Amino acid sequence: MEKRYNDLNGYLRSIFGCRVQKISIDAGFSCPNRDGTISEKGCIFCNARGSGTGAHAKGLSITDQLMDGKTRLLKRYKAKKFIAYFQSFSNTYAPIDKLKSLYEEALAVEDVVGLSIGTRPDCVDEPVLKLLQGYAENHLVWIEYGMQSVHDSTLSIINRGHDFKCFQKAVDATKNRGIKVCAHVILGLPDEKRSDMLETAKAVAKMKIDGIKIHLLYVVKGTELEKLYQQGRYRCLEQGEYVDLVCDFLELIPQDMIIQRLTGDPHPKELVAPEWSLKKGETLTLIRNTLERRDSWQGMKV
Repeated sequence: MEKRYNDLNGYLRSIFGCRVQKISIDAGFSCPNRDGTISEKGCIFCNARGSGTGAHAKGLSITDQLMDGKTRLLKRYKAKKFIAYFQSFSNTYAPIDKLKSLYEEALAVEDVVGLSIGTRPDCVDEPVLKLLQGYAENHLVWIEYGMQSVHDSTLSIINRGHDFKCFQKAVDATKNRGIKVCAHVILGLPDEKRSDMLETAKAVAKMKIDGIKIHLLYVVKGTELEKLYQQGRYRCLEQGEYVDLVCDFLELIPQDMIIQRLTGDPHPKELVAPEWSLKKGETLTLIRNTLERRDSWQGMKV
């Protein structure tokens, strides 16, 4: 089947000439939307784990987590190089000395060729960006900003704690430093119509960033979204709806943008709904088949 979007695996192989896998790291960070700086509630879709693995709570160091990840991913994918992915909560939300120590511990592990730092656009400043800029001189460095939507009304509903302008400012501050920028977008947010989601695609396309992650909004236990769902005030997207939306979205994204993700990975024990979100492979196959059937591709409508 013809390749119809610019996927992360192909991008990494083009740089390093081999299979490269990201290893998720839980470094024990917090978030200003949970520690009381902005709010104590967090985003309505985020629970106390914050997409974390729980590894930090178990006492596993950055090195421990990377060594374990290398063993698993070498066996599963025959991966030879690795990206340390600081995933849970806001991974620039700490004193600069602590950040430096954690990032350098990761880069010291053999065959770790880069960093991917997940954070909020209101959690970066000049010292953090200078630190990452230094690493980018000799390593592949991505910063992943949680944007979710370009609509401030939506960001308010989900208790995001920042507006779209904040994301734009963070992107502008990050550019021209050798750091790659990835935006996180969620499809199926409360009160958003198809047209609203595609407006997000068009806005992102104009920003000339390097990559994007497209997520499904699923309901997990212990969140404000779960309360809305149980009250009948939120409806999850059906699998077919989501597949069509992703394909529509891809058509509006420039061809050179790296597609890092096309759906999410809910923890099975935490998931409330929709059940189909656990069928990641099936969903990805449906997306590829739909693009093929439509004879459409990433950037087709740019």
